[in-house]
Amino acid sequence: MNTKLAKLVLALVLVARTAPMLLAQDFSTEDLAKRIIERRAVEAVTWGMPAVNFDLTYQAMIRDAKAGAGSNKIVYWSKLSDWKNQTLTPNPDAVYFMPFFDTKDVGPVVLEIPPADENGSITGSVMDCWQAALEDVGPAGVDKGKGGKCLILPPGYKEKLPDGYIVMPSDNFQGYALLRSILQTGGDTGVAKAVAYAKRIKLYPLSQAAKPPATTFIDASDVVFEANIPYDNRFFDSLNRMVQREPWLTRDKAMIDPLRTIGIEKGKAFNPDAKTRAIFDDAAKEARAWLETKYESGFSPAYFDGTGWAVPGEKEVMDGLSTQFANPDSYPIDGRGVAYSFAFFSPKHLGAGQFYLMTIKDKAGKPFDGGGTYRLHVPPNAPVKQYWSATVYDRATHALIRNLPRSSRSSQSPGLQKNADNSVDVYFGPKAPAGKESNWVPTKPSGKFEVLFRLYGPEKPLFEKTWKLPDIEEVK
Repeated sequence: MNTKLAKLVLALVLVARTAPMLLAQDFSTEDLAKRIIERRAVEAVTWGMPAVNFDLTYQAMIRDAKAGAGSNKIVYWSKLSDWKNQTLTPNPDAVYFMPFFDTKDVGPVVLEIPPADENGSITGSVMDCWQAALEDVGPAGVDKGKGGKCLILPPGYKEKLPDGYIVMPSDNFQGYALLRSILQTGGDTGVAKAVAYAKRIKLYPLSQAAKPPATTFIDASDVVFEANIPYDNRFFDSLNRMVQREPWLTRDKAMIDPLRTIGIEKGKAFNPDAKTRAIFDDAAKEARAWLETKYESGFSPAYFDGTGWAVPGEKEVMDGLSTQFANPDSYPIDGRGVAYSFAFFSPKHLGAGQFYLMTIKDKAGKPFDGGGTYRLHVPPNAPVKQYWSATVYDRATHALIRNLPRSSRSSQSPGLQKNADNSVDVYFGPKAPAGKESNWVPTKPSGKFEVLFRLYGPEKPLFEKTWKLPDIEEVK
């Protein structure tokens, strides 16, 4: 070995021996503690998103709708939702009924769905608190529109079950159903009829089935129902509530230690100090930025070739949510976190009762600007049995844009103008184009927006793609 090579080898050996010492000196114990808390807090946001999303909606029922503590109550909107419904991407063209259930103290809970008839029908799903579907209900659901008594079981329930129920076992105590009472006609008359029909829904403990008590309905129409995701330390207060209330699922036990690191541990108080809450604030902001990046990348591939329309949610995520993540080789936590950062609810069978397409850019590939004016051309013969709708959401929050008179137009909107071939042009912008007020959805010049296109009662031409929704174009 020559002298130069020997010196080089010796230098590398010395570096290798001293590297661990240098690394240890670079970080104090306090630095390491802060870094691990922040990293694990970022992961906790992604993992816990659907449960926190549920908890925030439940807390809004208690706080904003003045329902008081306790579950087994139904929150509903006695009119079509306006911007005050600050859940994530809500549907402003259907009447919402949301039964919240909790089997922990009362045992199995019965949710009665009325049969579809000349007075109305339900499109919806029953979910656990992780927003994974137990079953769909209504004409596209397990009851096939005949209605029925859904029996929601607590974890590990082993007692003999009565006959005549649609049994829905759950690995969690809490959950909810998202039930849409579908309008048969637009306008106030159609809404009132849809509300009256859905008030036939009942919710009560099985132990009281012989003489069910009156179901508690809480109208949230005129309150600001705040359920947006707080990307700060409050996220972790909500996550702690869910950890304390619900059993650990086998699939999630790997999170026990990471959550313990940040102070969330079953059976123990969660009391982070001001310094830790500041770390949580930073972690939540970082998680939000990462989720947003993942969200934007989810619009490829497009549903219709050459367009910006995509199904909002990865197939792996939707498959997992509909099967309680039964595939032992798949648990898409990242994709699930993204999905529940902009939406709530999951169906058991996507495409049976409803279908969704979303876009965040116009035909030129530019993000939608609230100060611009845009046009969506909805071709004739839209493949739906019930209705289609186009809704604008705040790009920053994925909620309805605040303080606007309306957020959508649908095929049932009173006064909607049709073209000679029965196609429809919907406009988005801060001001309505002349003569197009009835087809206009307002936006705010100060922000950006996104558009969700819903199809209720979707039909074959949508899935065969013989009917195609074109991109939204900017109107100069």
